[in-house]
Amino acid sequence: MPLKRLSQLAIVLSAALYVGCGPAGNQETGIHPPDHTPTDSVSAFEFAPELAPVPDEPFQNASGGTLRLSDFEGRVVLLNLWATWCGPCKHEMPSLNRLQEQKGGKDFLVIALSSDRAEARAVDPFFEEWGLKALEKFYDPMNAVGRALGVRGLPTTLLIDAQGREIGRLEGPAEWDSPEAIALIDAVM
Repeated sequence: MPLKRLSQLAIVLSAALYVGCGPAGNQETGIHPPDHTPTDSVSAFEFAPELAPVPDEPFQNASGGTLRLSDFEGRVVLLNLWATWCGPCKHEMPSLNRLQEQKGGKDFLVIALSSDRAEARAVDPFFEEWGLKALEKFYDPMNAVGRALGVRGLPTTLLIDAQGREIGRLEGPAEWDSPEAIALIDAVM
């Protein structure tokens, strides 16, 4: 995708997504949310300076199978790195669930990748409590994917094209089912 088109998409996206991040961090993993205030705009969505393949670290699905981001090539992926202990992550998850309900299929997938060390013991009750039925459960308890991607805090969301290249990322929560976010995803698809 040409950089000019990416710049145009950044303007569209910044018009409506809300970004903010709470103060909670996790002493166990050393991951802390980025320093955003509730007044930040989506201008914080950073487009990748060049389209390069994302690292291919392994993570697990709910069945215990090992997956890699390369397993999803051919689909546009919205990769959300989150944890149950992360306050802003909790408020973002319903919009990711609605996005998966609306757009998920053979061409698009939301991967909500939990860094909770307790894996299913933490994530299953969280999904139940929040009514997250459209999202699959994925686990990265050692945060290998986050470290390989240079993630500085949670939540962090990457938009990855069908060739497995990072289009851009956003640190902090957003309303991912907003018309502007969907327009961005549609443009990448």
